[in-house]
Amino acid sequence: MRIVLVGPPGAGKGTQAAFLAKNLAIPHIATGDLFRANMSQGTQLGRQAKEYMSAGQLVPDEITIGMAKDRMAQPDAASGFLLDGFPRNIAQARALDGYLDETDQKLDAVLDLEVPEDEVVKRIAGRRICRNDSSHVFHVAYSAPKTDGVCDACGGELYQREDDREETVRKRLEVYHSETEPIIDHYKAQGLVTTIPALGAVGEVTERAMSALQRTRA
Repeated sequence: MRIVLVGPPGAGKGTQAAFLAKNLAIPHIATGDLFRANMSQGTQLGRQAKEYMSAGQLVPDEITIGMAKDRMAQPDAASGFLLDGFPRNIAQARALDGYLDETDQKLDAVLDLEVPEDEVVKRIAGRRICRNDSSHVFHVAYSAPKTDGVCDACGGELYQREDDREETVRKRLEVYHSETEPIIDHYKAQGLVTTIPALGAVGEVTERAMSALQRTRA
């Protein structure tokens, strides 16, 4: 299957993508991983992306599109893939359409993870990270530490990342609504979109998504 996963920041796309890709035995292609892989391998696209990022500029669509095309052309993606974070805007969606047409492939589904905006803010703004080890993550509401501000695992100080502050989260949501959300209508016109309520336990959301994909296959 060839799937696009879309949803606002904090919707759990990365978590769901990992579970779905494993269940479907297809590669999980995430934009962040593409950038890291290309830069660490020193590819031409990776070097170009690094120049923009080092200058504090957005990486142009054509570089992101080039990385995604290269990854989708790898042998392990021949029977399908799950795209997470790509396409990010209408230009990238149209480029993906063109690539699939050129390679005689088609998308099977676009899963839209739906989360109320206030819940997104609560999920992200409530995160606290350990200064000693960033893999130690807590949440003031959902997985609070035993002692406020102190990591259960190592005793390190817990802090809120700048990107997780409420005002930053709301700005990220504005960008999502203006740039990424329009791709949902783009794919609705192709009859590909299924909206998945993303509230509840991780496993419950995965089950909803898998059920939707099974209906697509039927």
